[in-house]
Amino acid sequence: MTSSHMPAPSVDRARIVWLALGILALVGGTLLGWNGGFIDAVANPPALIRAALVGASVVVAVALIARAVRRLEEARETSSATLSGRDLAGIIRGVRYVFLAVAALAAGAGWLIGHPLPFIVALIIAGVDVLETSFLLIVVAFRHDDPI
Repeated sequence: MTSSHMPAPSVDRARIVWLALGILALVGGTLLGWNGGFIDAVANPPALIRAALVGASVVVAVALIARAVRRLEEARETSSATLSGRDLAGIIRGVRYVFLAVAALAAGAGWLIGHPLPFIVALIIAGVDVLETSFLLIVVAFRHDDPI
């Protein structure tokens, strides 16, 4: 009984980097949560800098939402009967951008109100999202024959 040996799909290094960044965000959020002085200093820079950071957070969030809509729209145009691994990866990445936009808005809220809690929330949202979507992209790569 012979079996046809299919080469194992390779896991792209970028996916491993994203996993590492997700872990770093979670660990960083946890450590920052324990260092009240540092996170308070991050949350309360001078008013002009805070205003600029709030504006930058909103711009980043809008750009991420635009990328998410583009990715999800590309996937929507594909028939569900012909959904490939590449299409599935596009959907996952689109969802990633939505959650990263939420994290950017949470950070902006932290600067807006001058409180450190939204920064911890932003890091947790970003960390969990990046870990989850990176894991899903790895699973999709192993389940489909077409390259992602």
